[in-house]
Amino acid sequence: MHKDNLYAVIMAGGKGERFWPQSRMSHPKQLLRLIGNLTLIEQTVERLSPLLSPQNIFIITNADYVAPMKSLLPSLPKENIVGESVGRDTAPCVALATAMVKARAKSDKAIMIVLPSDHSIGNSEALLETISDTIPFAEEGKLVTIGIPPSGPSTGYGYIHCGPVISSKGAVKFHECLGFKEKPSLEKAEELLREGCYKWNSGIFIWSVAAISKAFELHAPALAKAIPLIQKAAEQGKLVDLLQSEYEKLERISIDYAVMEKADNIVVAEASFPWDDVGSWTALRNQIRPEQNNNVVRGLHVGIDSKNCIVVGDATHLIATIDVDDLVIVHTDDATLVCNARSAQRVKEMVKLISSHPELSSFV
Repeated sequence: MHKDNLYAVIMAGGKGERFWPQSRMSHPKQLLRLIGNLTLIEQTVERLSPLLSPQNIFIITNADYVAPMKSLLPSLPKENIVGESVGRDTAPCVALATAMVKARAKSDKAIMIVLPSDHSIGNSEALLETISDTIPFAEEGKLVTIGIPPSGPSTGYGYIHCGPVISSKGAVKFHECLGFKEKPSLEKAEELLREGCYKWNSGIFIWSVAAISKAFELHAPALAKAIPLIQKAAEQGKLVDLLQSEYEKLERISIDYAVMEKADNIVVAEASFPWDDVGSWTALRNQIRPEQNNNVVRGLHVGIDSKNCIVVGDATHLIATIDVDDLVIVHTDDATLVCNARSAQRVKEMVKLISSHPELSSFV
């Protein structure tokens, strides 16, 4: 297809609370330099650049993050970075994106790539090849999602039940989608792994404007009705005003619940690239080469009989540990986190607890 008819929408509205104390309300995960020298949002835009022109890359974020993202991403047109007045989960975000692409492309045949802002992709070229190979399916009216071959029984991801291979376009295998499973227990995840026909749900989608619009009409009619209203506002330069007055009225629901678990025209592209959802501090174990005693360190650290720890600080503050194992230790100028690595997902609970104390509001 013609490059001008291909669009990408990066969903970047999350707060990344599991990366507290580095991630704060005013400085979320996607604006952090957790991996390498670029922020996560910069890395996402950079890996898409060979496939799309900057004019065709949209970012949907929180209204509070629009200004810093415009500063970080000067190559993108400023109007391509749009802020939600309130977070409503991924289905309203996709409806908003659909309307924006329709307003820009003037065609229901335009193809949309929808992806999160916080993934780590070990081979960008393989990602782009996979996306390119999905486009014929998207042009046929299929809803395409990318499934990740699981490397272990993870309880942190949703799973996609895949049927036999229905096609191989290039190096990519495509499967019929037989259903979705929510984040399972460890016992259930081990069972799914043994069955061998499940992929992790990457949250990356490729579809035409026409196909996702029809899917909303069939499965989420309230969101379908919002699309032409948002499109008209975008065409008239009144998008910000509409979002401030109407967006919070949309149902809070994920695209998986609203559409993907109900649709019958889904195709799963099997990923051939290293992938990681950078979802909590323990994800750094997949991104940073461990030092002595299997410690993952960003900053200044010395330890005695300390192993399997994740230590994050800076080059001016020494973190010293003695006789500790499997801890997450994160130090910032005004807060320090210490937790068992197995409890890294509970950092979000800590943020909620801190938020409940008005005197601690500056730490959220």
